[in-house]
Amino acid sequence: MRITLTAALLLSAFAVPVGAQSVAPIERIASPGPDGKPGLILKGVIIPGGCETFYLSGQLADPIDPARKETVEDFGDTRTQTVSTLRKIKALLESKGYTIRDVVKMQAFLAADPKLGKIDFAGFNAGFREFFGSADNPDTVARSTFQVANLVAPQFLVELEVTAVRPDRR
Repeated sequence: MRITLTAALLLSAFAVPVGAQSVAPIERIASPGPDGKPGLILKGVIIPGGCETFYLSGQLADPIDPARKETVEDFGDTRTQTVSTLRKIKALLESKGYTIRDVVKMQAFLAADPKLGKIDFAGFNAGFREFFGSADNPDTVARSTFQVANLVAPQFLVELEVTAVRPDRR
């Protein structure tokens, strides 16, 4: 009886309360940058079991002036559209209890800026850096970037899809 009671007490000390499951951390696999510091994007991400995943469909920029939405100028250059789109994504994430730091994967679709005659990859990265690998969010993401002939309408230069992950709170 004494052994059973001692064993029960020991086991109860290590019991995890219902709803307080421990989840292994998300593993972000950095890629080295040219200066030896972590690179702008990750090599990959390992998501442990017990996480909830939020897949966001492709998002486009909002117009600079809501009354005007006909031309590229109404939405801005690649950097401006990237920042606008990431602000929209951040708001969508927050509406579901996620943060921008929960983003682990991004697919970026870039169309050529008519003023440049090509995609503005530097402008895209400048907008990206405002949200990832920044003072506010030192984390970055696994990312693929595609040059596309066109997006859904000619005024759009950037479309972003993201996947966000957090420990399951159910």
